[in-house]
Order: sequence, then C-alpha cells, then structure tokens
Amino acid sequence: MIRVIEKHNHCQGPVVDSLTLPYALRQKGRFRVSSDNGQDVGVFLPRGDLLSEGEYLLTECGKWLAVKAEAEAVVTAKTDCWLTFAKACYHLGNRHVPLQVGEQWLRFQPDHVLEEMVELLGLTVEPGKASFTPENGAYSHAGHSHGEHHSHEDKHAHHGHSHEHSHEHTRDHAHHHEPGHTH
Repeated sequence: MIRVIEKHNHCQGPVVDSLTLPYALRQKGRFRVSSDNGQDVGVFLPRGDLLSEGEYLLTECGKWLAVKAEAEAVVTAKTDCWLTFAKACYHLGNRHVPLQVGEQWLRFQPDHVLEEMVELLGLTVEPGKASFTPENGAYSHAGHSHGEHHSHEDKHAHHGHSHEHSHEHTRDHAHHHEPGHTH
C-alpha cells in the first residue's frame, strides 16, 4: 500500500497517478482507496483538511498523486439576478449545508427541501452530475502553522440550538472575526 503523508498546492515532481474522489472522501483525513491506476492507497492527513481538485499528494516514498473531484449527484441552482443570488446564499448558509458558490450559481447535494426553497426564491434548479467542491468556511485555517499559537472556544446560538466551535490560531498571522466577536 502507498501511504499519502502530505497535501500540497503545487507539485514538485512528476505525477505518477491520481485519486478521483467524491466529496464524502475528500473531507476525510484518513481513508483507503484504489488510485485511478488501481494502486492501493492509504491517505493519512490531518483531520479537517479538505482535499480539492488540482491539489497534489506526496507519498512517504516520494511519489506524487493528483487529486481529482469525482462527478456525483448534485443540484445546480442558477439566476441572472444578483439580489436573488445573495438571498439564496444567505438562506442556504443559514442552514449550514455544504455549498459550492460560482458566479450567479450555487451547487449543493440533492435535498428536495432545499431545491424547493431556492425555486421559491426564483432560481432555476438543475439536478445532474458534476464535481462538488463546497466552500471550506470562514474560519478554516487548514494546513498552516507559524509557531506559537493560542486557541479559543466560540459558542454560537442559532434557531434554538447552539454550535460550539474550537479554533486554533497562530500568533504570527492576522486573523479577522465578525464585528462584535471577542476572545
């Protein structure tokens, strides 16, 4: 088995194989899969580090693998109106669903409630197959470390239930929070 130990944005050698993965696997840090050439591959990356199309994986034996997003069942919602688009982004984001955002189009996993909601907002809904690479989120700082760090707990209340998030930050870089956010 080939063991993947690092993720990179740029390849520093010849690519010998690729992994075509659905979103469900690309969001995991540890899994076993067959490569596109049929090799047995074990991925051992830090948890929370989403793999995206166009990234590269380095194996412990120095080989480079390319990451590809598998075409899977998705819903693409489109509009020509920026206000309608903004409202759809707001309402879908408020539901904490994985969401891929393009220029006046949104893509999410099939869900009849969400599909009906965006149609009522005025978007055209097209079910189909496509690669799915949702946004990582405003607080994702995956894959970087700059020395001394601190952590803090955020507690957010939405719709009668709360979400607790723990964020790790490093001292050597700037990070921004919403107005009124305190440590």
